[in-house]
Amino acid sequence: MKRKAWLAAAALAVIAAGTAYWMWQPAIAPIRPLAAGDFAPDSVSRGARVVAQGDCMVCHTSATGAPYAGGLPLRTPFGTIFTTNITPDTETGIGNWSLAAFTRALRHGVARDGHLLYPAFPYIHYTRMSTADINDAYAFLMTRTPVNFKAPDNQLLLPLRFRPLLAGWNLLYLRPGPEADDPSRSAEWNRGRYLVDGAGHCASCHSTLDPIGGERRPAFSGGNIDGWDAPALTNLLNTPKPWTREQLALYLRHGWSSEHGAAAGPMGPVAHSLSQLPEADSNAIATYIMSLQQPATTPRAVTPAASDQARISRGAALFSGACAGCHSSEAPMMAVAGRPSLALSSAVASDRPDNVIQVMLNGLPFKDSAHATFMPPFAASLTDTQIADIAAYIRADIGKRAAWQDVDRRVRTIRKENQQ
Repeated sequence: MKRKAWLAAAALAVIAAGTAYWMWQPAIAPIRPLAAGDFAPDSVSRGARVVAQGDCMVCHTSATGAPYAGGLPLRTPFGTIFTTNITPDTETGIGNWSLAAFTRALRHGVARDGHLLYPAFPYIHYTRMSTADINDAYAFLMTRTPVNFKAPDNQLLLPLRFRPLLAGWNLLYLRPGPEADDPSRSAEWNRGRYLVDGAGHCASCHSTLDPIGGERRPAFSGGNIDGWDAPALTNLLNTPKPWTREQLALYLRHGWSSEHGAAAGPMGPVAHSLSQLPEADSNAIATYIMSLQQPATTPRAVTPAASDQARISRGAALFSGACAGCHSSEAPMMAVAGRPSLALSSAVASDRPDNVIQVMLNGLPFKDSAHATFMPPFAASLTDTQIADIAAYIRADIGKRAAWQDVDRRVRTIRKENQQ
């Protein structure tokens, strides 16, 4: 009994010491403003590649703001976090951050002044980046145009505004430092894992989160971000047409696949960032992701329930008037441009209707695809019931899948969240 009590006391002491270590981090002294000439051009050039791998501009640029100046609202289950300014402005950005301070932020989630960063900044992945890549990313960001802009205050639940609580979160989820290569795997596979698990932080979106915001294991089992479903990256063989490494690499580079469709929602800007990278990087990412796949299964044929027939019939009529001009097999964009049928769409085959609903409400802007994929938004012209009816028709008649549950509720919820 005494031995158990001693072990419990020792464990509590270790936890307390670890928490105290993470809770109280010293400030790192500010530095004088640096000039572009203080950095080697080759390092800045390499840093542009690293920053594109991490999609840094996507999160650190608001809809109306300057690049890297922050202010983008990130909706979380715990409230809204506004991204910070990472331009070299000395008052509101990182202009007085040393390389040591920048490295500590990426490796340990600690700002220059010692406060703990929220894990919406995915330092649990950035910690795996190499020292060379961190140095180059620093060189690139410190040579951007300084912008004096302070992001709005975060809108979080009251207890979570006390940042020292993040010390316990770090003890659970942060494992600092890069991972060693797997010698049993190819150089391309190891490069792909490094990009996916490190700068690319793919699991941040493509994994479900536990009640305190940690990524559930196994990773890549699918997630949700900003009302869009991020599909499971381990289930790409169970889509209407199984993905191949070559198709995935092309999709990452161009935001579009001739056999699967276009990148939409949060994936659109990610594909734009990846299009700036060398082909070798997208090939490596595809090689690693395809190595994670679960075995393919044969979907069973589904006959719509009689209770769904009226909705499907209404959806068919609406589809004929609003959608068939582009999405029927005879439509010019399908016959000439070689666009994939909706029957091949991962969104149509998904277990949830969210992405189909989002695309109908928001459309697809030209900027989200190197192939100029475009779809107009229908939020202003179709009611919630009409959106739900079309979704039901597409799912049953085109996708040949079992009906989605709670489609009406999801349409109402997604439209409301988008408006907010």
